[in-house]
Amino acid sequence: MILDAGFLISVDRGERGAQEFLTAALIHETPLTTTHPVVAQVWRDGAQQARLARFLQSVVIVAFEGGPEVGNLLARAGTSDVVDAHLVVVAVRRSEPILSGDMDDLQSLTSALFERRPNILHWP
Repeated sequence: MILDAGFLISVDRGERGAQEFLTAALIHETPLTTTHPVVAQVWRDGAQQARLARFLQSVVIVAFEGGPEVGNLLARAGTSDVVDAHLVVVAVRRSEPILSGDMDDLQSLTSALFERRPNILHWP
């Protein structure tokens, strides 16, 4: 499952729902992934984000790559959020769903895809 910024913020804040989700993911052995651009969206001060820093050690973090593919998707969707477009590209490449609170933006991006579209699960 690919995690968007909203979920990482919930982890950082220590929200109960995030902890319950993580417990369920562990029980069901659900691999968790995010991207470096998403981390950049939420990271501000490591000294104040110890919970988030610990969590990020347990997930796969995908580097930004595929700039032309991300740019083409943005052009087709008529949007400009590089972080969201990269998240969609990663989800397609990995055949994994996205967990996000940003349903509208991600749906406009996925509707512009020619290939199969990743599922978008709403958080929270």
